[in-house]
Amino acid sequence: MTSRKTPQTMKPATAAKKLGVYLEATPADFQQGVVSRDELNALQADPPEWLRDLRRNGPHPRPVIAAKLGISIGGLTRAGITEALTTQQIDALKADNPDWLEQERAIQAEFRKETARLKDKKAESSQK
Repeated sequence: MTSRKTPQTMKPATAAKKLGVYLEATPADFQQGVVSRDELNALQADPPEWLRDLRRNGPHPRPVIAAKLGISIGGLTRAGITEALTTQQIDALKADNPDWLEQERAIQAEFRKETARLKDKKAESSQK
């Protein structure tokens, strides 16, 4: 008696997160079905046109927006940005460079600097 392995599946929201796209902007059949690990790998290896278009033009989910702006997701929340933005909207924000964006970038730079300092300190203490 051999047991057949069932394919690992995930909810569309999880697959969208792994693909870095905004779920509500994906096709209806993607949103309503389940995605197997093999299907996810195929989408990543050879993305269909709708996926390439979403990655290029958006709308983008909050983690992608934050990364493109060089700030944290918390910084987006503090700025009042709660909905998905397109690439064009993100580029407009970068061009305008409002005060809140400069401040959030400074906070993010300080956070990265402190994280690197702590990592170096930990590496030094583990060498002793």
